[in-house]
Amino acid sequence: MANLVALAFLVVLVAYLILKFLETRRRFAGKGVPNPPELPFIGVMGKNAMAQKHMVDVLGEIYGFRPEAKYVGCHFFLNPMVVIRDLDLIKSVLIKDFDYFADRKVFVDEDADPLFGKNLVSLNGPRWKEVRSILTPSFTTNKMRAMFVLMSRCADTFSRTLVQTRADSPAIDTKDAFTRYANDVIASCAFGFEVDSLKDPDNEFYVNGRESLAKFGRFSLESFIMFFVPALGRRLGLQLIPKKNSCYFIDLIDKTMKERREKGRSRPDMLQLLMDAQDKTHDLDVLDITAQAYLFFLGGFETVSTQMCWMAHEMAIHQDVQRRVQEEIDQMMRDCDGQPTYEAINNLNYLDAVFSETLRVHPLPTLNRVCAKEFVLPPAYPGAEPFVVEPGIEIVVPVHSIQHDPLYYDEPDRFDPERFADKRSTTSDVVTLGFGLGPRMCIGNRFAILETKIVFVHLLAKCNLVTCDKTCVPTRYDKRIFMPTADGGFWLRIEPREKPA
Repeated sequence: MANLVALAFLVVLVAYLILKFLETRRRFAGKGVPNPPELPFIGVMGKNAMAQKHMVDVLGEIYGFRPEAKYVGCHFFLNPMVVIRDLDLIKSVLIKDFDYFADRKVFVDEDADPLFGKNLVSLNGPRWKEVRSILTPSFTTNKMRAMFVLMSRCADTFSRTLVQTRADSPAIDTKDAFTRYANDVIASCAFGFEVDSLKDPDNEFYVNGRESLAKFGRFSLESFIMFFVPALGRRLGLQLIPKKNSCYFIDLIDKTMKERREKGRSRPDMLQLLMDAQDKTHDLDVLDITAQAYLFFLGGFETVSTQMCWMAHEMAIHQDVQRRVQEEIDQMMRDCDGQPTYEAINNLNYLDAVFSETLRVHPLPTLNRVCAKEFVLPPAYPGAEPFVVEPGIEIVVPVHSIQHDPLYYDEPDRFDPERFADKRSTTSDVVTLGFGLGPRMCIGNRFAILETKIVFVHLLAKCNLVTCDKTCVPTRYDKRIFMPTADGGFWLRIEPREKPA
């Protein structure tokens, strides 16, 4: 009897999978939407899932399939995706018709993983709008100017310690170094206390942060399920952030808030801004506040520190670019008597150009949105029928592919800050998507830019960045990591300048 039940279950399962596969084939190909070659049940991302190709390469192949089409339809496993390449359609999805595509895919259950599930990136619907409106005033010019003082202090301490302790090293792991700097900035600007992670490498804040992000970006069965089969992950109660680390950050925020209120203390940091918002709206509890503070940790520890690594990497390879940046910094230091100001940092136009070009060359692979209500796309190509996007279908904007398209940038694989310094690029917001676009673009972009610029001001005033035997040249991406990361890691040497500022 048991064997018959098992056999019946197997037959039903196979029939279900066959029907789902046939459904996926009909979803796009049967409706005039170009559909690149796919593997049964795996879809287009098989080589990425098996770490045979980086995601930017897989997406590049999809982007190049039927280049005359405005979009193509494909699947990641059985999950349908529409990959859009037409700039007007991208603008429509991200801005004009935002209400149809306001949500992002939900990876975790909010109750099981509150720090990730409650932060702004993960929220959808009315709650996202509420929290976004609460956080937006935190990034005004006056608030950035106040936090600049905290950032500059961290950057000066970091650069001095790095030059003093690592100048004789044949190879410096810049990902480790910049992650520690980002950690210290987040500790000061978001969580409200000072830490020096180069001098105290095993401090509790850094260790908990590193452990909390262990599942991000790298392939494992658990992270694979959460990111690519999220419904199953939520059903299983899987967590991206381990409970031990969540409890550490929640307790830290709770104690700091109580201490400030009991002693009447205030500080020009993100935590204070969230506390003030809580006093005004009473719509944020300690979990909400910790989740938003942790969002800065998530962004700074991984995304921003990787951007810093790529900037250092490109300037070490392109010494002419580095020298020009240093000349600009040296002049600013002379004008400011060695004490950079918020206004002076924001007037470093060539450093701005280097930042923008780095973000163009090495962005996150995609922007993703989920259709919330039925939407009609125009025909993919002349003579085709309009395509109805059903709720739940994911819209993918292939950022890396667009920013490497020779249609928009001459010699797109060449690192050339002059594109932005002299405005020679198209500079359209739709082809510079590093921080996203529209109402859901990165809320902390000004914070990230300032944090990055100030560390290079202090660092390049004191030393030169040079390649070493372990530097990844020519540049290759690690296929195991979603975010574009140098294969083998980021490695450079530093040489103290003869006349440091």
